[in-house]
Amino acid sequence: MLPFANGQNEAPKREFRGVWVATVANIDWPSKQGLTTDQQKAELMAIFDTHQRAGINAIMFQIRPAADAFYAQSREPWSRFLSGIQGQAPVPLYDPLEFAIKEAHARGMELHAWFNPYRATFDSGNTVARNHITRINPEWFFTYGGKKLFNPGLPQVRAYITSIVMDVVKNYDIDGVHFDDYFYPYPENSPIPDAGTFRQYGSGFASIDDWRRDNVNILIKAISDSIHAEKPYVKFGVSPFGIWDNKRNHPDGSETAGFSGYRQLYADARKWTQEGWVDYINPQIYFPFNYPAAAFEVLLDWWSKNSYGKHLYIGQAVYRVLENGQGWRERDQLSRQIRALRQNKNVQGSVFFSSKSLTNNLGGFRDSLQYNYYRYKTLPPAMPWIDNVSPLPPRGLTVRATNDRAITLHWQKPDAASDGDMPYGYVIYRFEAGDKIDLEDARKILQISYNNSYTTYTDDSVIKNHSYTYVITSLDRMKNESVGSNIKNIVF
Repeated sequence: MLPFANGQNEAPKREFRGVWVATVANIDWPSKQGLTTDQQKAELMAIFDTHQRAGINAIMFQIRPAADAFYAQSREPWSRFLSGIQGQAPVPLYDPLEFAIKEAHARGMELHAWFNPYRATFDSGNTVARNHITRINPEWFFTYGGKKLFNPGLPQVRAYITSIVMDVVKNYDIDGVHFDDYFYPYPENSPIPDAGTFRQYGSGFASIDDWRRDNVNILIKAISDSIHAEKPYVKFGVSPFGIWDNKRNHPDGSETAGFSGYRQLYADARKWTQEGWVDYINPQIYFPFNYPAAAFEVLLDWWSKNSYGKHLYIGQAVYRVLENGQGWRERDQLSRQIRALRQNKNVQGSVFFSSKSLTNNLGGFRDSLQYNYYRYKTLPPAMPWIDNVSPLPPRGLTVRATNDRAITLHWQKPDAASDGDMPYGYVIYRFEAGDKIDLEDARKILQISYNNSYTTYTDDSVIKNHSYTYVITSLDRMKNESVGSNIKNIVF
């Protein structure tokens, strides 16, 4: 079945439209270290407002860039990228993750908590707080490329990282847990110093490479199992490097000739989809069409054939649109990529790197989203393997002219669905005279709300002497949608 209703390429009813908001080294937010709480909040709200206008419906929010925290309920110290000093709380105190979740949901956007699992320091680690994990358990780490990194071969490391993720799953109203492409470190001119760990734990493996991949697999499965046991509706996804492996090195690889996540980072992302350990895979295909070493169209086709029924979101490189290297001189690369992935029945959306590239409108691409590709609101795709029970529709919809400029809608919450779920939010549709009442037509979506206490809406975009028809549906936590409420007509 096509991922977009009625094959609508220009206005899909469901599509994942994500953006990475990077906090490491203050790439996207906050703009610099040491801002006041009010300044941090104002910056983040402005970022979210811009993304909302551009049609984004999911925020990948980096909350743990280096064994530190952008959230209050943490056993790890506050990130130095907030205050400038690791361990120093925002002043006055607030919880950035809690704030981000609230603001994202208020704008009809999901919030996925983005963790870097293995990076412990962003530099040599001389400035870490006294209670940083590298000081408490120094034997858990090795230094490589000037950074301290968790040793993935240690069982106690995997247990610790799982517990850190689960702290957030239990304590915050997130929609997803998101890992990036950093597993074992990107290679430098020296071997990874884990030979001793391999001797201790690697019996039964023919090579250290296979053992490393298994270490990462164990963590991914443990995270997946733990999340879904605690909160089944929290999605788990990973954003691997764009090339899984090259066909010249692996019979199941792609017709590419570049660095691979499987061989250099020991990240067997294909296995994670095969085994159903992830709910979505989000490869970073940061290459243009017809690029000899790694063509976008080749990798799009490969990943679409290796997602095994899980969602596939394509990571796209907005930051590259002004480059003059091969392919990027064609300024319509990203637009063509969106059109290509919308034609692929196994692809459900995009995630863009990074937030600042969009908010700064590099190459005019944000405008392309806002006024063309993402002009109409859309719902994230549902995940029937987690939940395929739709909520009940709202009851008792009423509409009335509030004054000479607006129409107010009011409805009542429905009862629980057959699986016990209450509505998580609502979708408001508006049709004009002569329109077919079609809830698959995304162009008729007026508002998407992730707020189950929200039962009133004021439509202030109406025109005098026009006839309108309103319908409301309920959403559950997994974005399953009910049938429509009663239909209400009004001549304004």
